[in-house]
Amino acid sequence: MCCWTKLKSSGWVYPTAVLSLYGFFANCRVAEPFLTPYLIGPHKNISEEVVTNYLFPIWTYSYLAILFPVFLLTDFLRYKPLIVLQGLFLVTNYILLCFVPGLPAMTFLQVNYAVVTSTEVAYFSYIYSVIPAEKYQRATGYLRSAMLAGYTFGASLGQMLISLGGVDYFFINAITLGTVSIAFLVSFWLPMPQRGMFFKGKTAITGGSQSKQEGEVAVDDAKEAVKDEAEAGAGTENMECTVWCSKDNVAHAGQLLWRSFRESYSSRHLLYWSLWWALATAGYGQVFNYIQLMWDHIEPSASSSIYNGGVEAVCTLVGAAAALSVGHIKVTWAVWGELALGLFSAVGALAVFLMGFTSSIWACYAGYVIFKASYMLLITITTFQIASNLSMECYALTFGINTFAALSLQTILTVIVVDETALGLDIVTQFIIYGSYYATISVLFLIRGTYTACAYHYYPEKTEAKEQENEPSVEAIAAERF
Repeated sequence: MCCWTKLKSSGWVYPTAVLSLYGFFANCRVAEPFLTPYLIGPHKNISEEVVTNYLFPIWTYSYLAILFPVFLLTDFLRYKPLIVLQGLFLVTNYILLCFVPGLPAMTFLQVNYAVVTSTEVAYFSYIYSVIPAEKYQRATGYLRSAMLAGYTFGASLGQMLISLGGVDYFFINAITLGTVSIAFLVSFWLPMPQRGMFFKGKTAITGGSQSKQEGEVAVDDAKEAVKDEAEAGAGTENMECTVWCSKDNVAHAGQLLWRSFRESYSSRHLLYWSLWWALATAGYGQVFNYIQLMWDHIEPSASSSIYNGGVEAVCTLVGAAAALSVGHIKVTWAVWGELALGLFSAVGALAVFLMGFTSSIWACYAGYVIFKASYMLLITITTFQIASNLSMECYALTFGINTFAALSLQTILTVIVVDETALGLDIVTQFIIYGSYYATISVLFLIRGTYTACAYHYYPEKTEAKEQENEPSVEAIAAERF
């Protein structure tokens, strides 16, 4: 009991530990690598064509519709309610998979899962609102490690249960229901943040209006604190809610959002990194969503041994190693970064073409590992380059806008290529198109990267001066923190 009290009073350790625990169990989805075999197998008995051209596109459309409102609500409601909501919808997700038959239930499942994915932004945003800035680096490392550990453990456990124990897919989903239920319960232990990044409440607004009023604000706050202690708890909560939802608070948040948007995209350098983020993430999302269908097309799960869980575990480990290597690579990213984006995008394109043209399941597995590792390497570099030049508010907004742009592009790809009301292409043709899409990204950034490198080589002073002009004048997130 004494240790628990010390942990809760330590400031940053308690929320980081609880959120890491939540991240581990929420991502320990033992059944996720085997979703497609479960849907097209005897348990749900849905055809591969319906899963490909009808069910999975519903998730994309729902995710796009929900993402931006959830992004704003996450900050307005101060993160914790959205994390609890994510845990709840994870539980309902696997209740539907385990116990509710029929295509209508699986259709609703896609909408349900869109809520889960759209609330993922609250996971990292939460911790930045409850811990000191000097602890960002350590906390971020713990949270990302918890996610990777949970996903790797879940995928590995699922593979061992199926390959060694011959466990039925239903029981794999039932185990996953247990792990996400633990995550849901853990989410209630999180302390409630007192402020958001954009919706900062009464104190932040009044404190930022005029510096000469700081003393008066402090006195007023002290008086209000005494008054609050004397009032009933319900009355205090109502007053706080009124302040939080006030017109001034919403107007202040809107101004901060607009200023953050202008600062985030005022640099041409950061604009190119954001462009790659949106383009590449859209293609990655399509490959990730439909890779299990490609594996089942090459090696049907009904008649063959499958190793989806093992491959996902290896992908996570290789991708994590690639991401960690970024911190040890000494490169002037402002000069060579765009060229690196083009080169590794070409590697990703070749890997997708390999998955589309091969008839060997092991070659397809290898292509997926290479593709995912190259993406995780580049998205880590991109995220670091953007975050290290922006304030936390600007980075949060940039993350939301880039993700929304990526999802919009992914929706366009889905409508044209996948949806049964349009082309409704088979899975092999889809992957050939995704490979061509990545090849286009590669060509664009190879051209841009070559131009940037040549300009720096022949006119280094002019290039550096131009980069300094384009840098936004905000307090940046320190590299070591990120």
